[in-house]
Amino acid sequence: MIELRNIHKTFNRNSPAAVRALQDVSLTIPEKSFTVVVGSNGSGKSTLLNILAGTVKADSGSILFNGKDVTHQTDYDRSKWVARIFQNPLMGTSPELTVLENFRLASIRTQPKKFVIGTGEKFKKLVREKINMISLGLENKLDQPMGTLSGGQRQALTLLMAIMPEQLDNNFTAESRILLMDEPTAALDPKTSILIMELSNKIVREFGLTVVLVTHHIKDALNYGNRIICMDEGRIVRDLDQISKSRLTLAEVYEWFQ
Repeated sequence: MIELRNIHKTFNRNSPAAVRALQDVSLTIPEKSFTVVVGSNGSGKSTLLNILAGTVKADSGSILFNGKDVTHQTDYDRSKWVARIFQNPLMGTSPELTVLENFRLASIRTQPKKFVIGTGEKFKKLVREKINMISLGLENKLDQPMGTLSGGQRQALTLLMAIMPEQLDNNFTAESRILLMDEPTAALDPKTSILIMELSNKIVREFGLTVVLVTHHIKDALNYGNRIICMDEGRIVRDLDQISKSRLTLAEVYEWFQ
């Protein structure tokens, strides 16, 4: 479970250019839920995601993951719980490394890094099994540099890397695993966008992740997740559960972006 308690964040404090990004935001996100965050530009959506990830520090307030206070933890320390999909497919992976090496880095992200990255046959088999889930034929391109793949292929593989087990002899467990998705289809064509969202939904349901998705795509806001949160001027102005969400129309959600 994610808990935000009275979070405040102002950029460029004590200057004429000060921006109040978050104003007294409190939010509880149950474990294994899929929350969609929407709102106009500058509403605080990305700041909320960055504070959850640990890349931005709150001015005040507290953040808890499953009851553990992580308010002052770095993004690296939070990687035990948090995986992230960025808007830009070039982020979140190492383009010079092969697909297999990227998966290995993902699997040891909470452990001290070594100069040698072990990618033996047992690990290759595990990666192939994961990649088979997306039916893109990438299971035979493990030795190809990640940077040579298309944006959609990289986003799909980044999703799979979020569910890599930390130990090769253990199956993946969804305990405390949080997936943050920052407009993951913004740079993709419509066909690939649908593929990525369907894959996201499949992975979320199958592995029981706790997901927070920021999106400007109105249909995605309605089609995915069991909750919609609308932000405006750094505050949560609407918080709709599954039943309330099902009654919304495209026109009503579109008004939130005005």
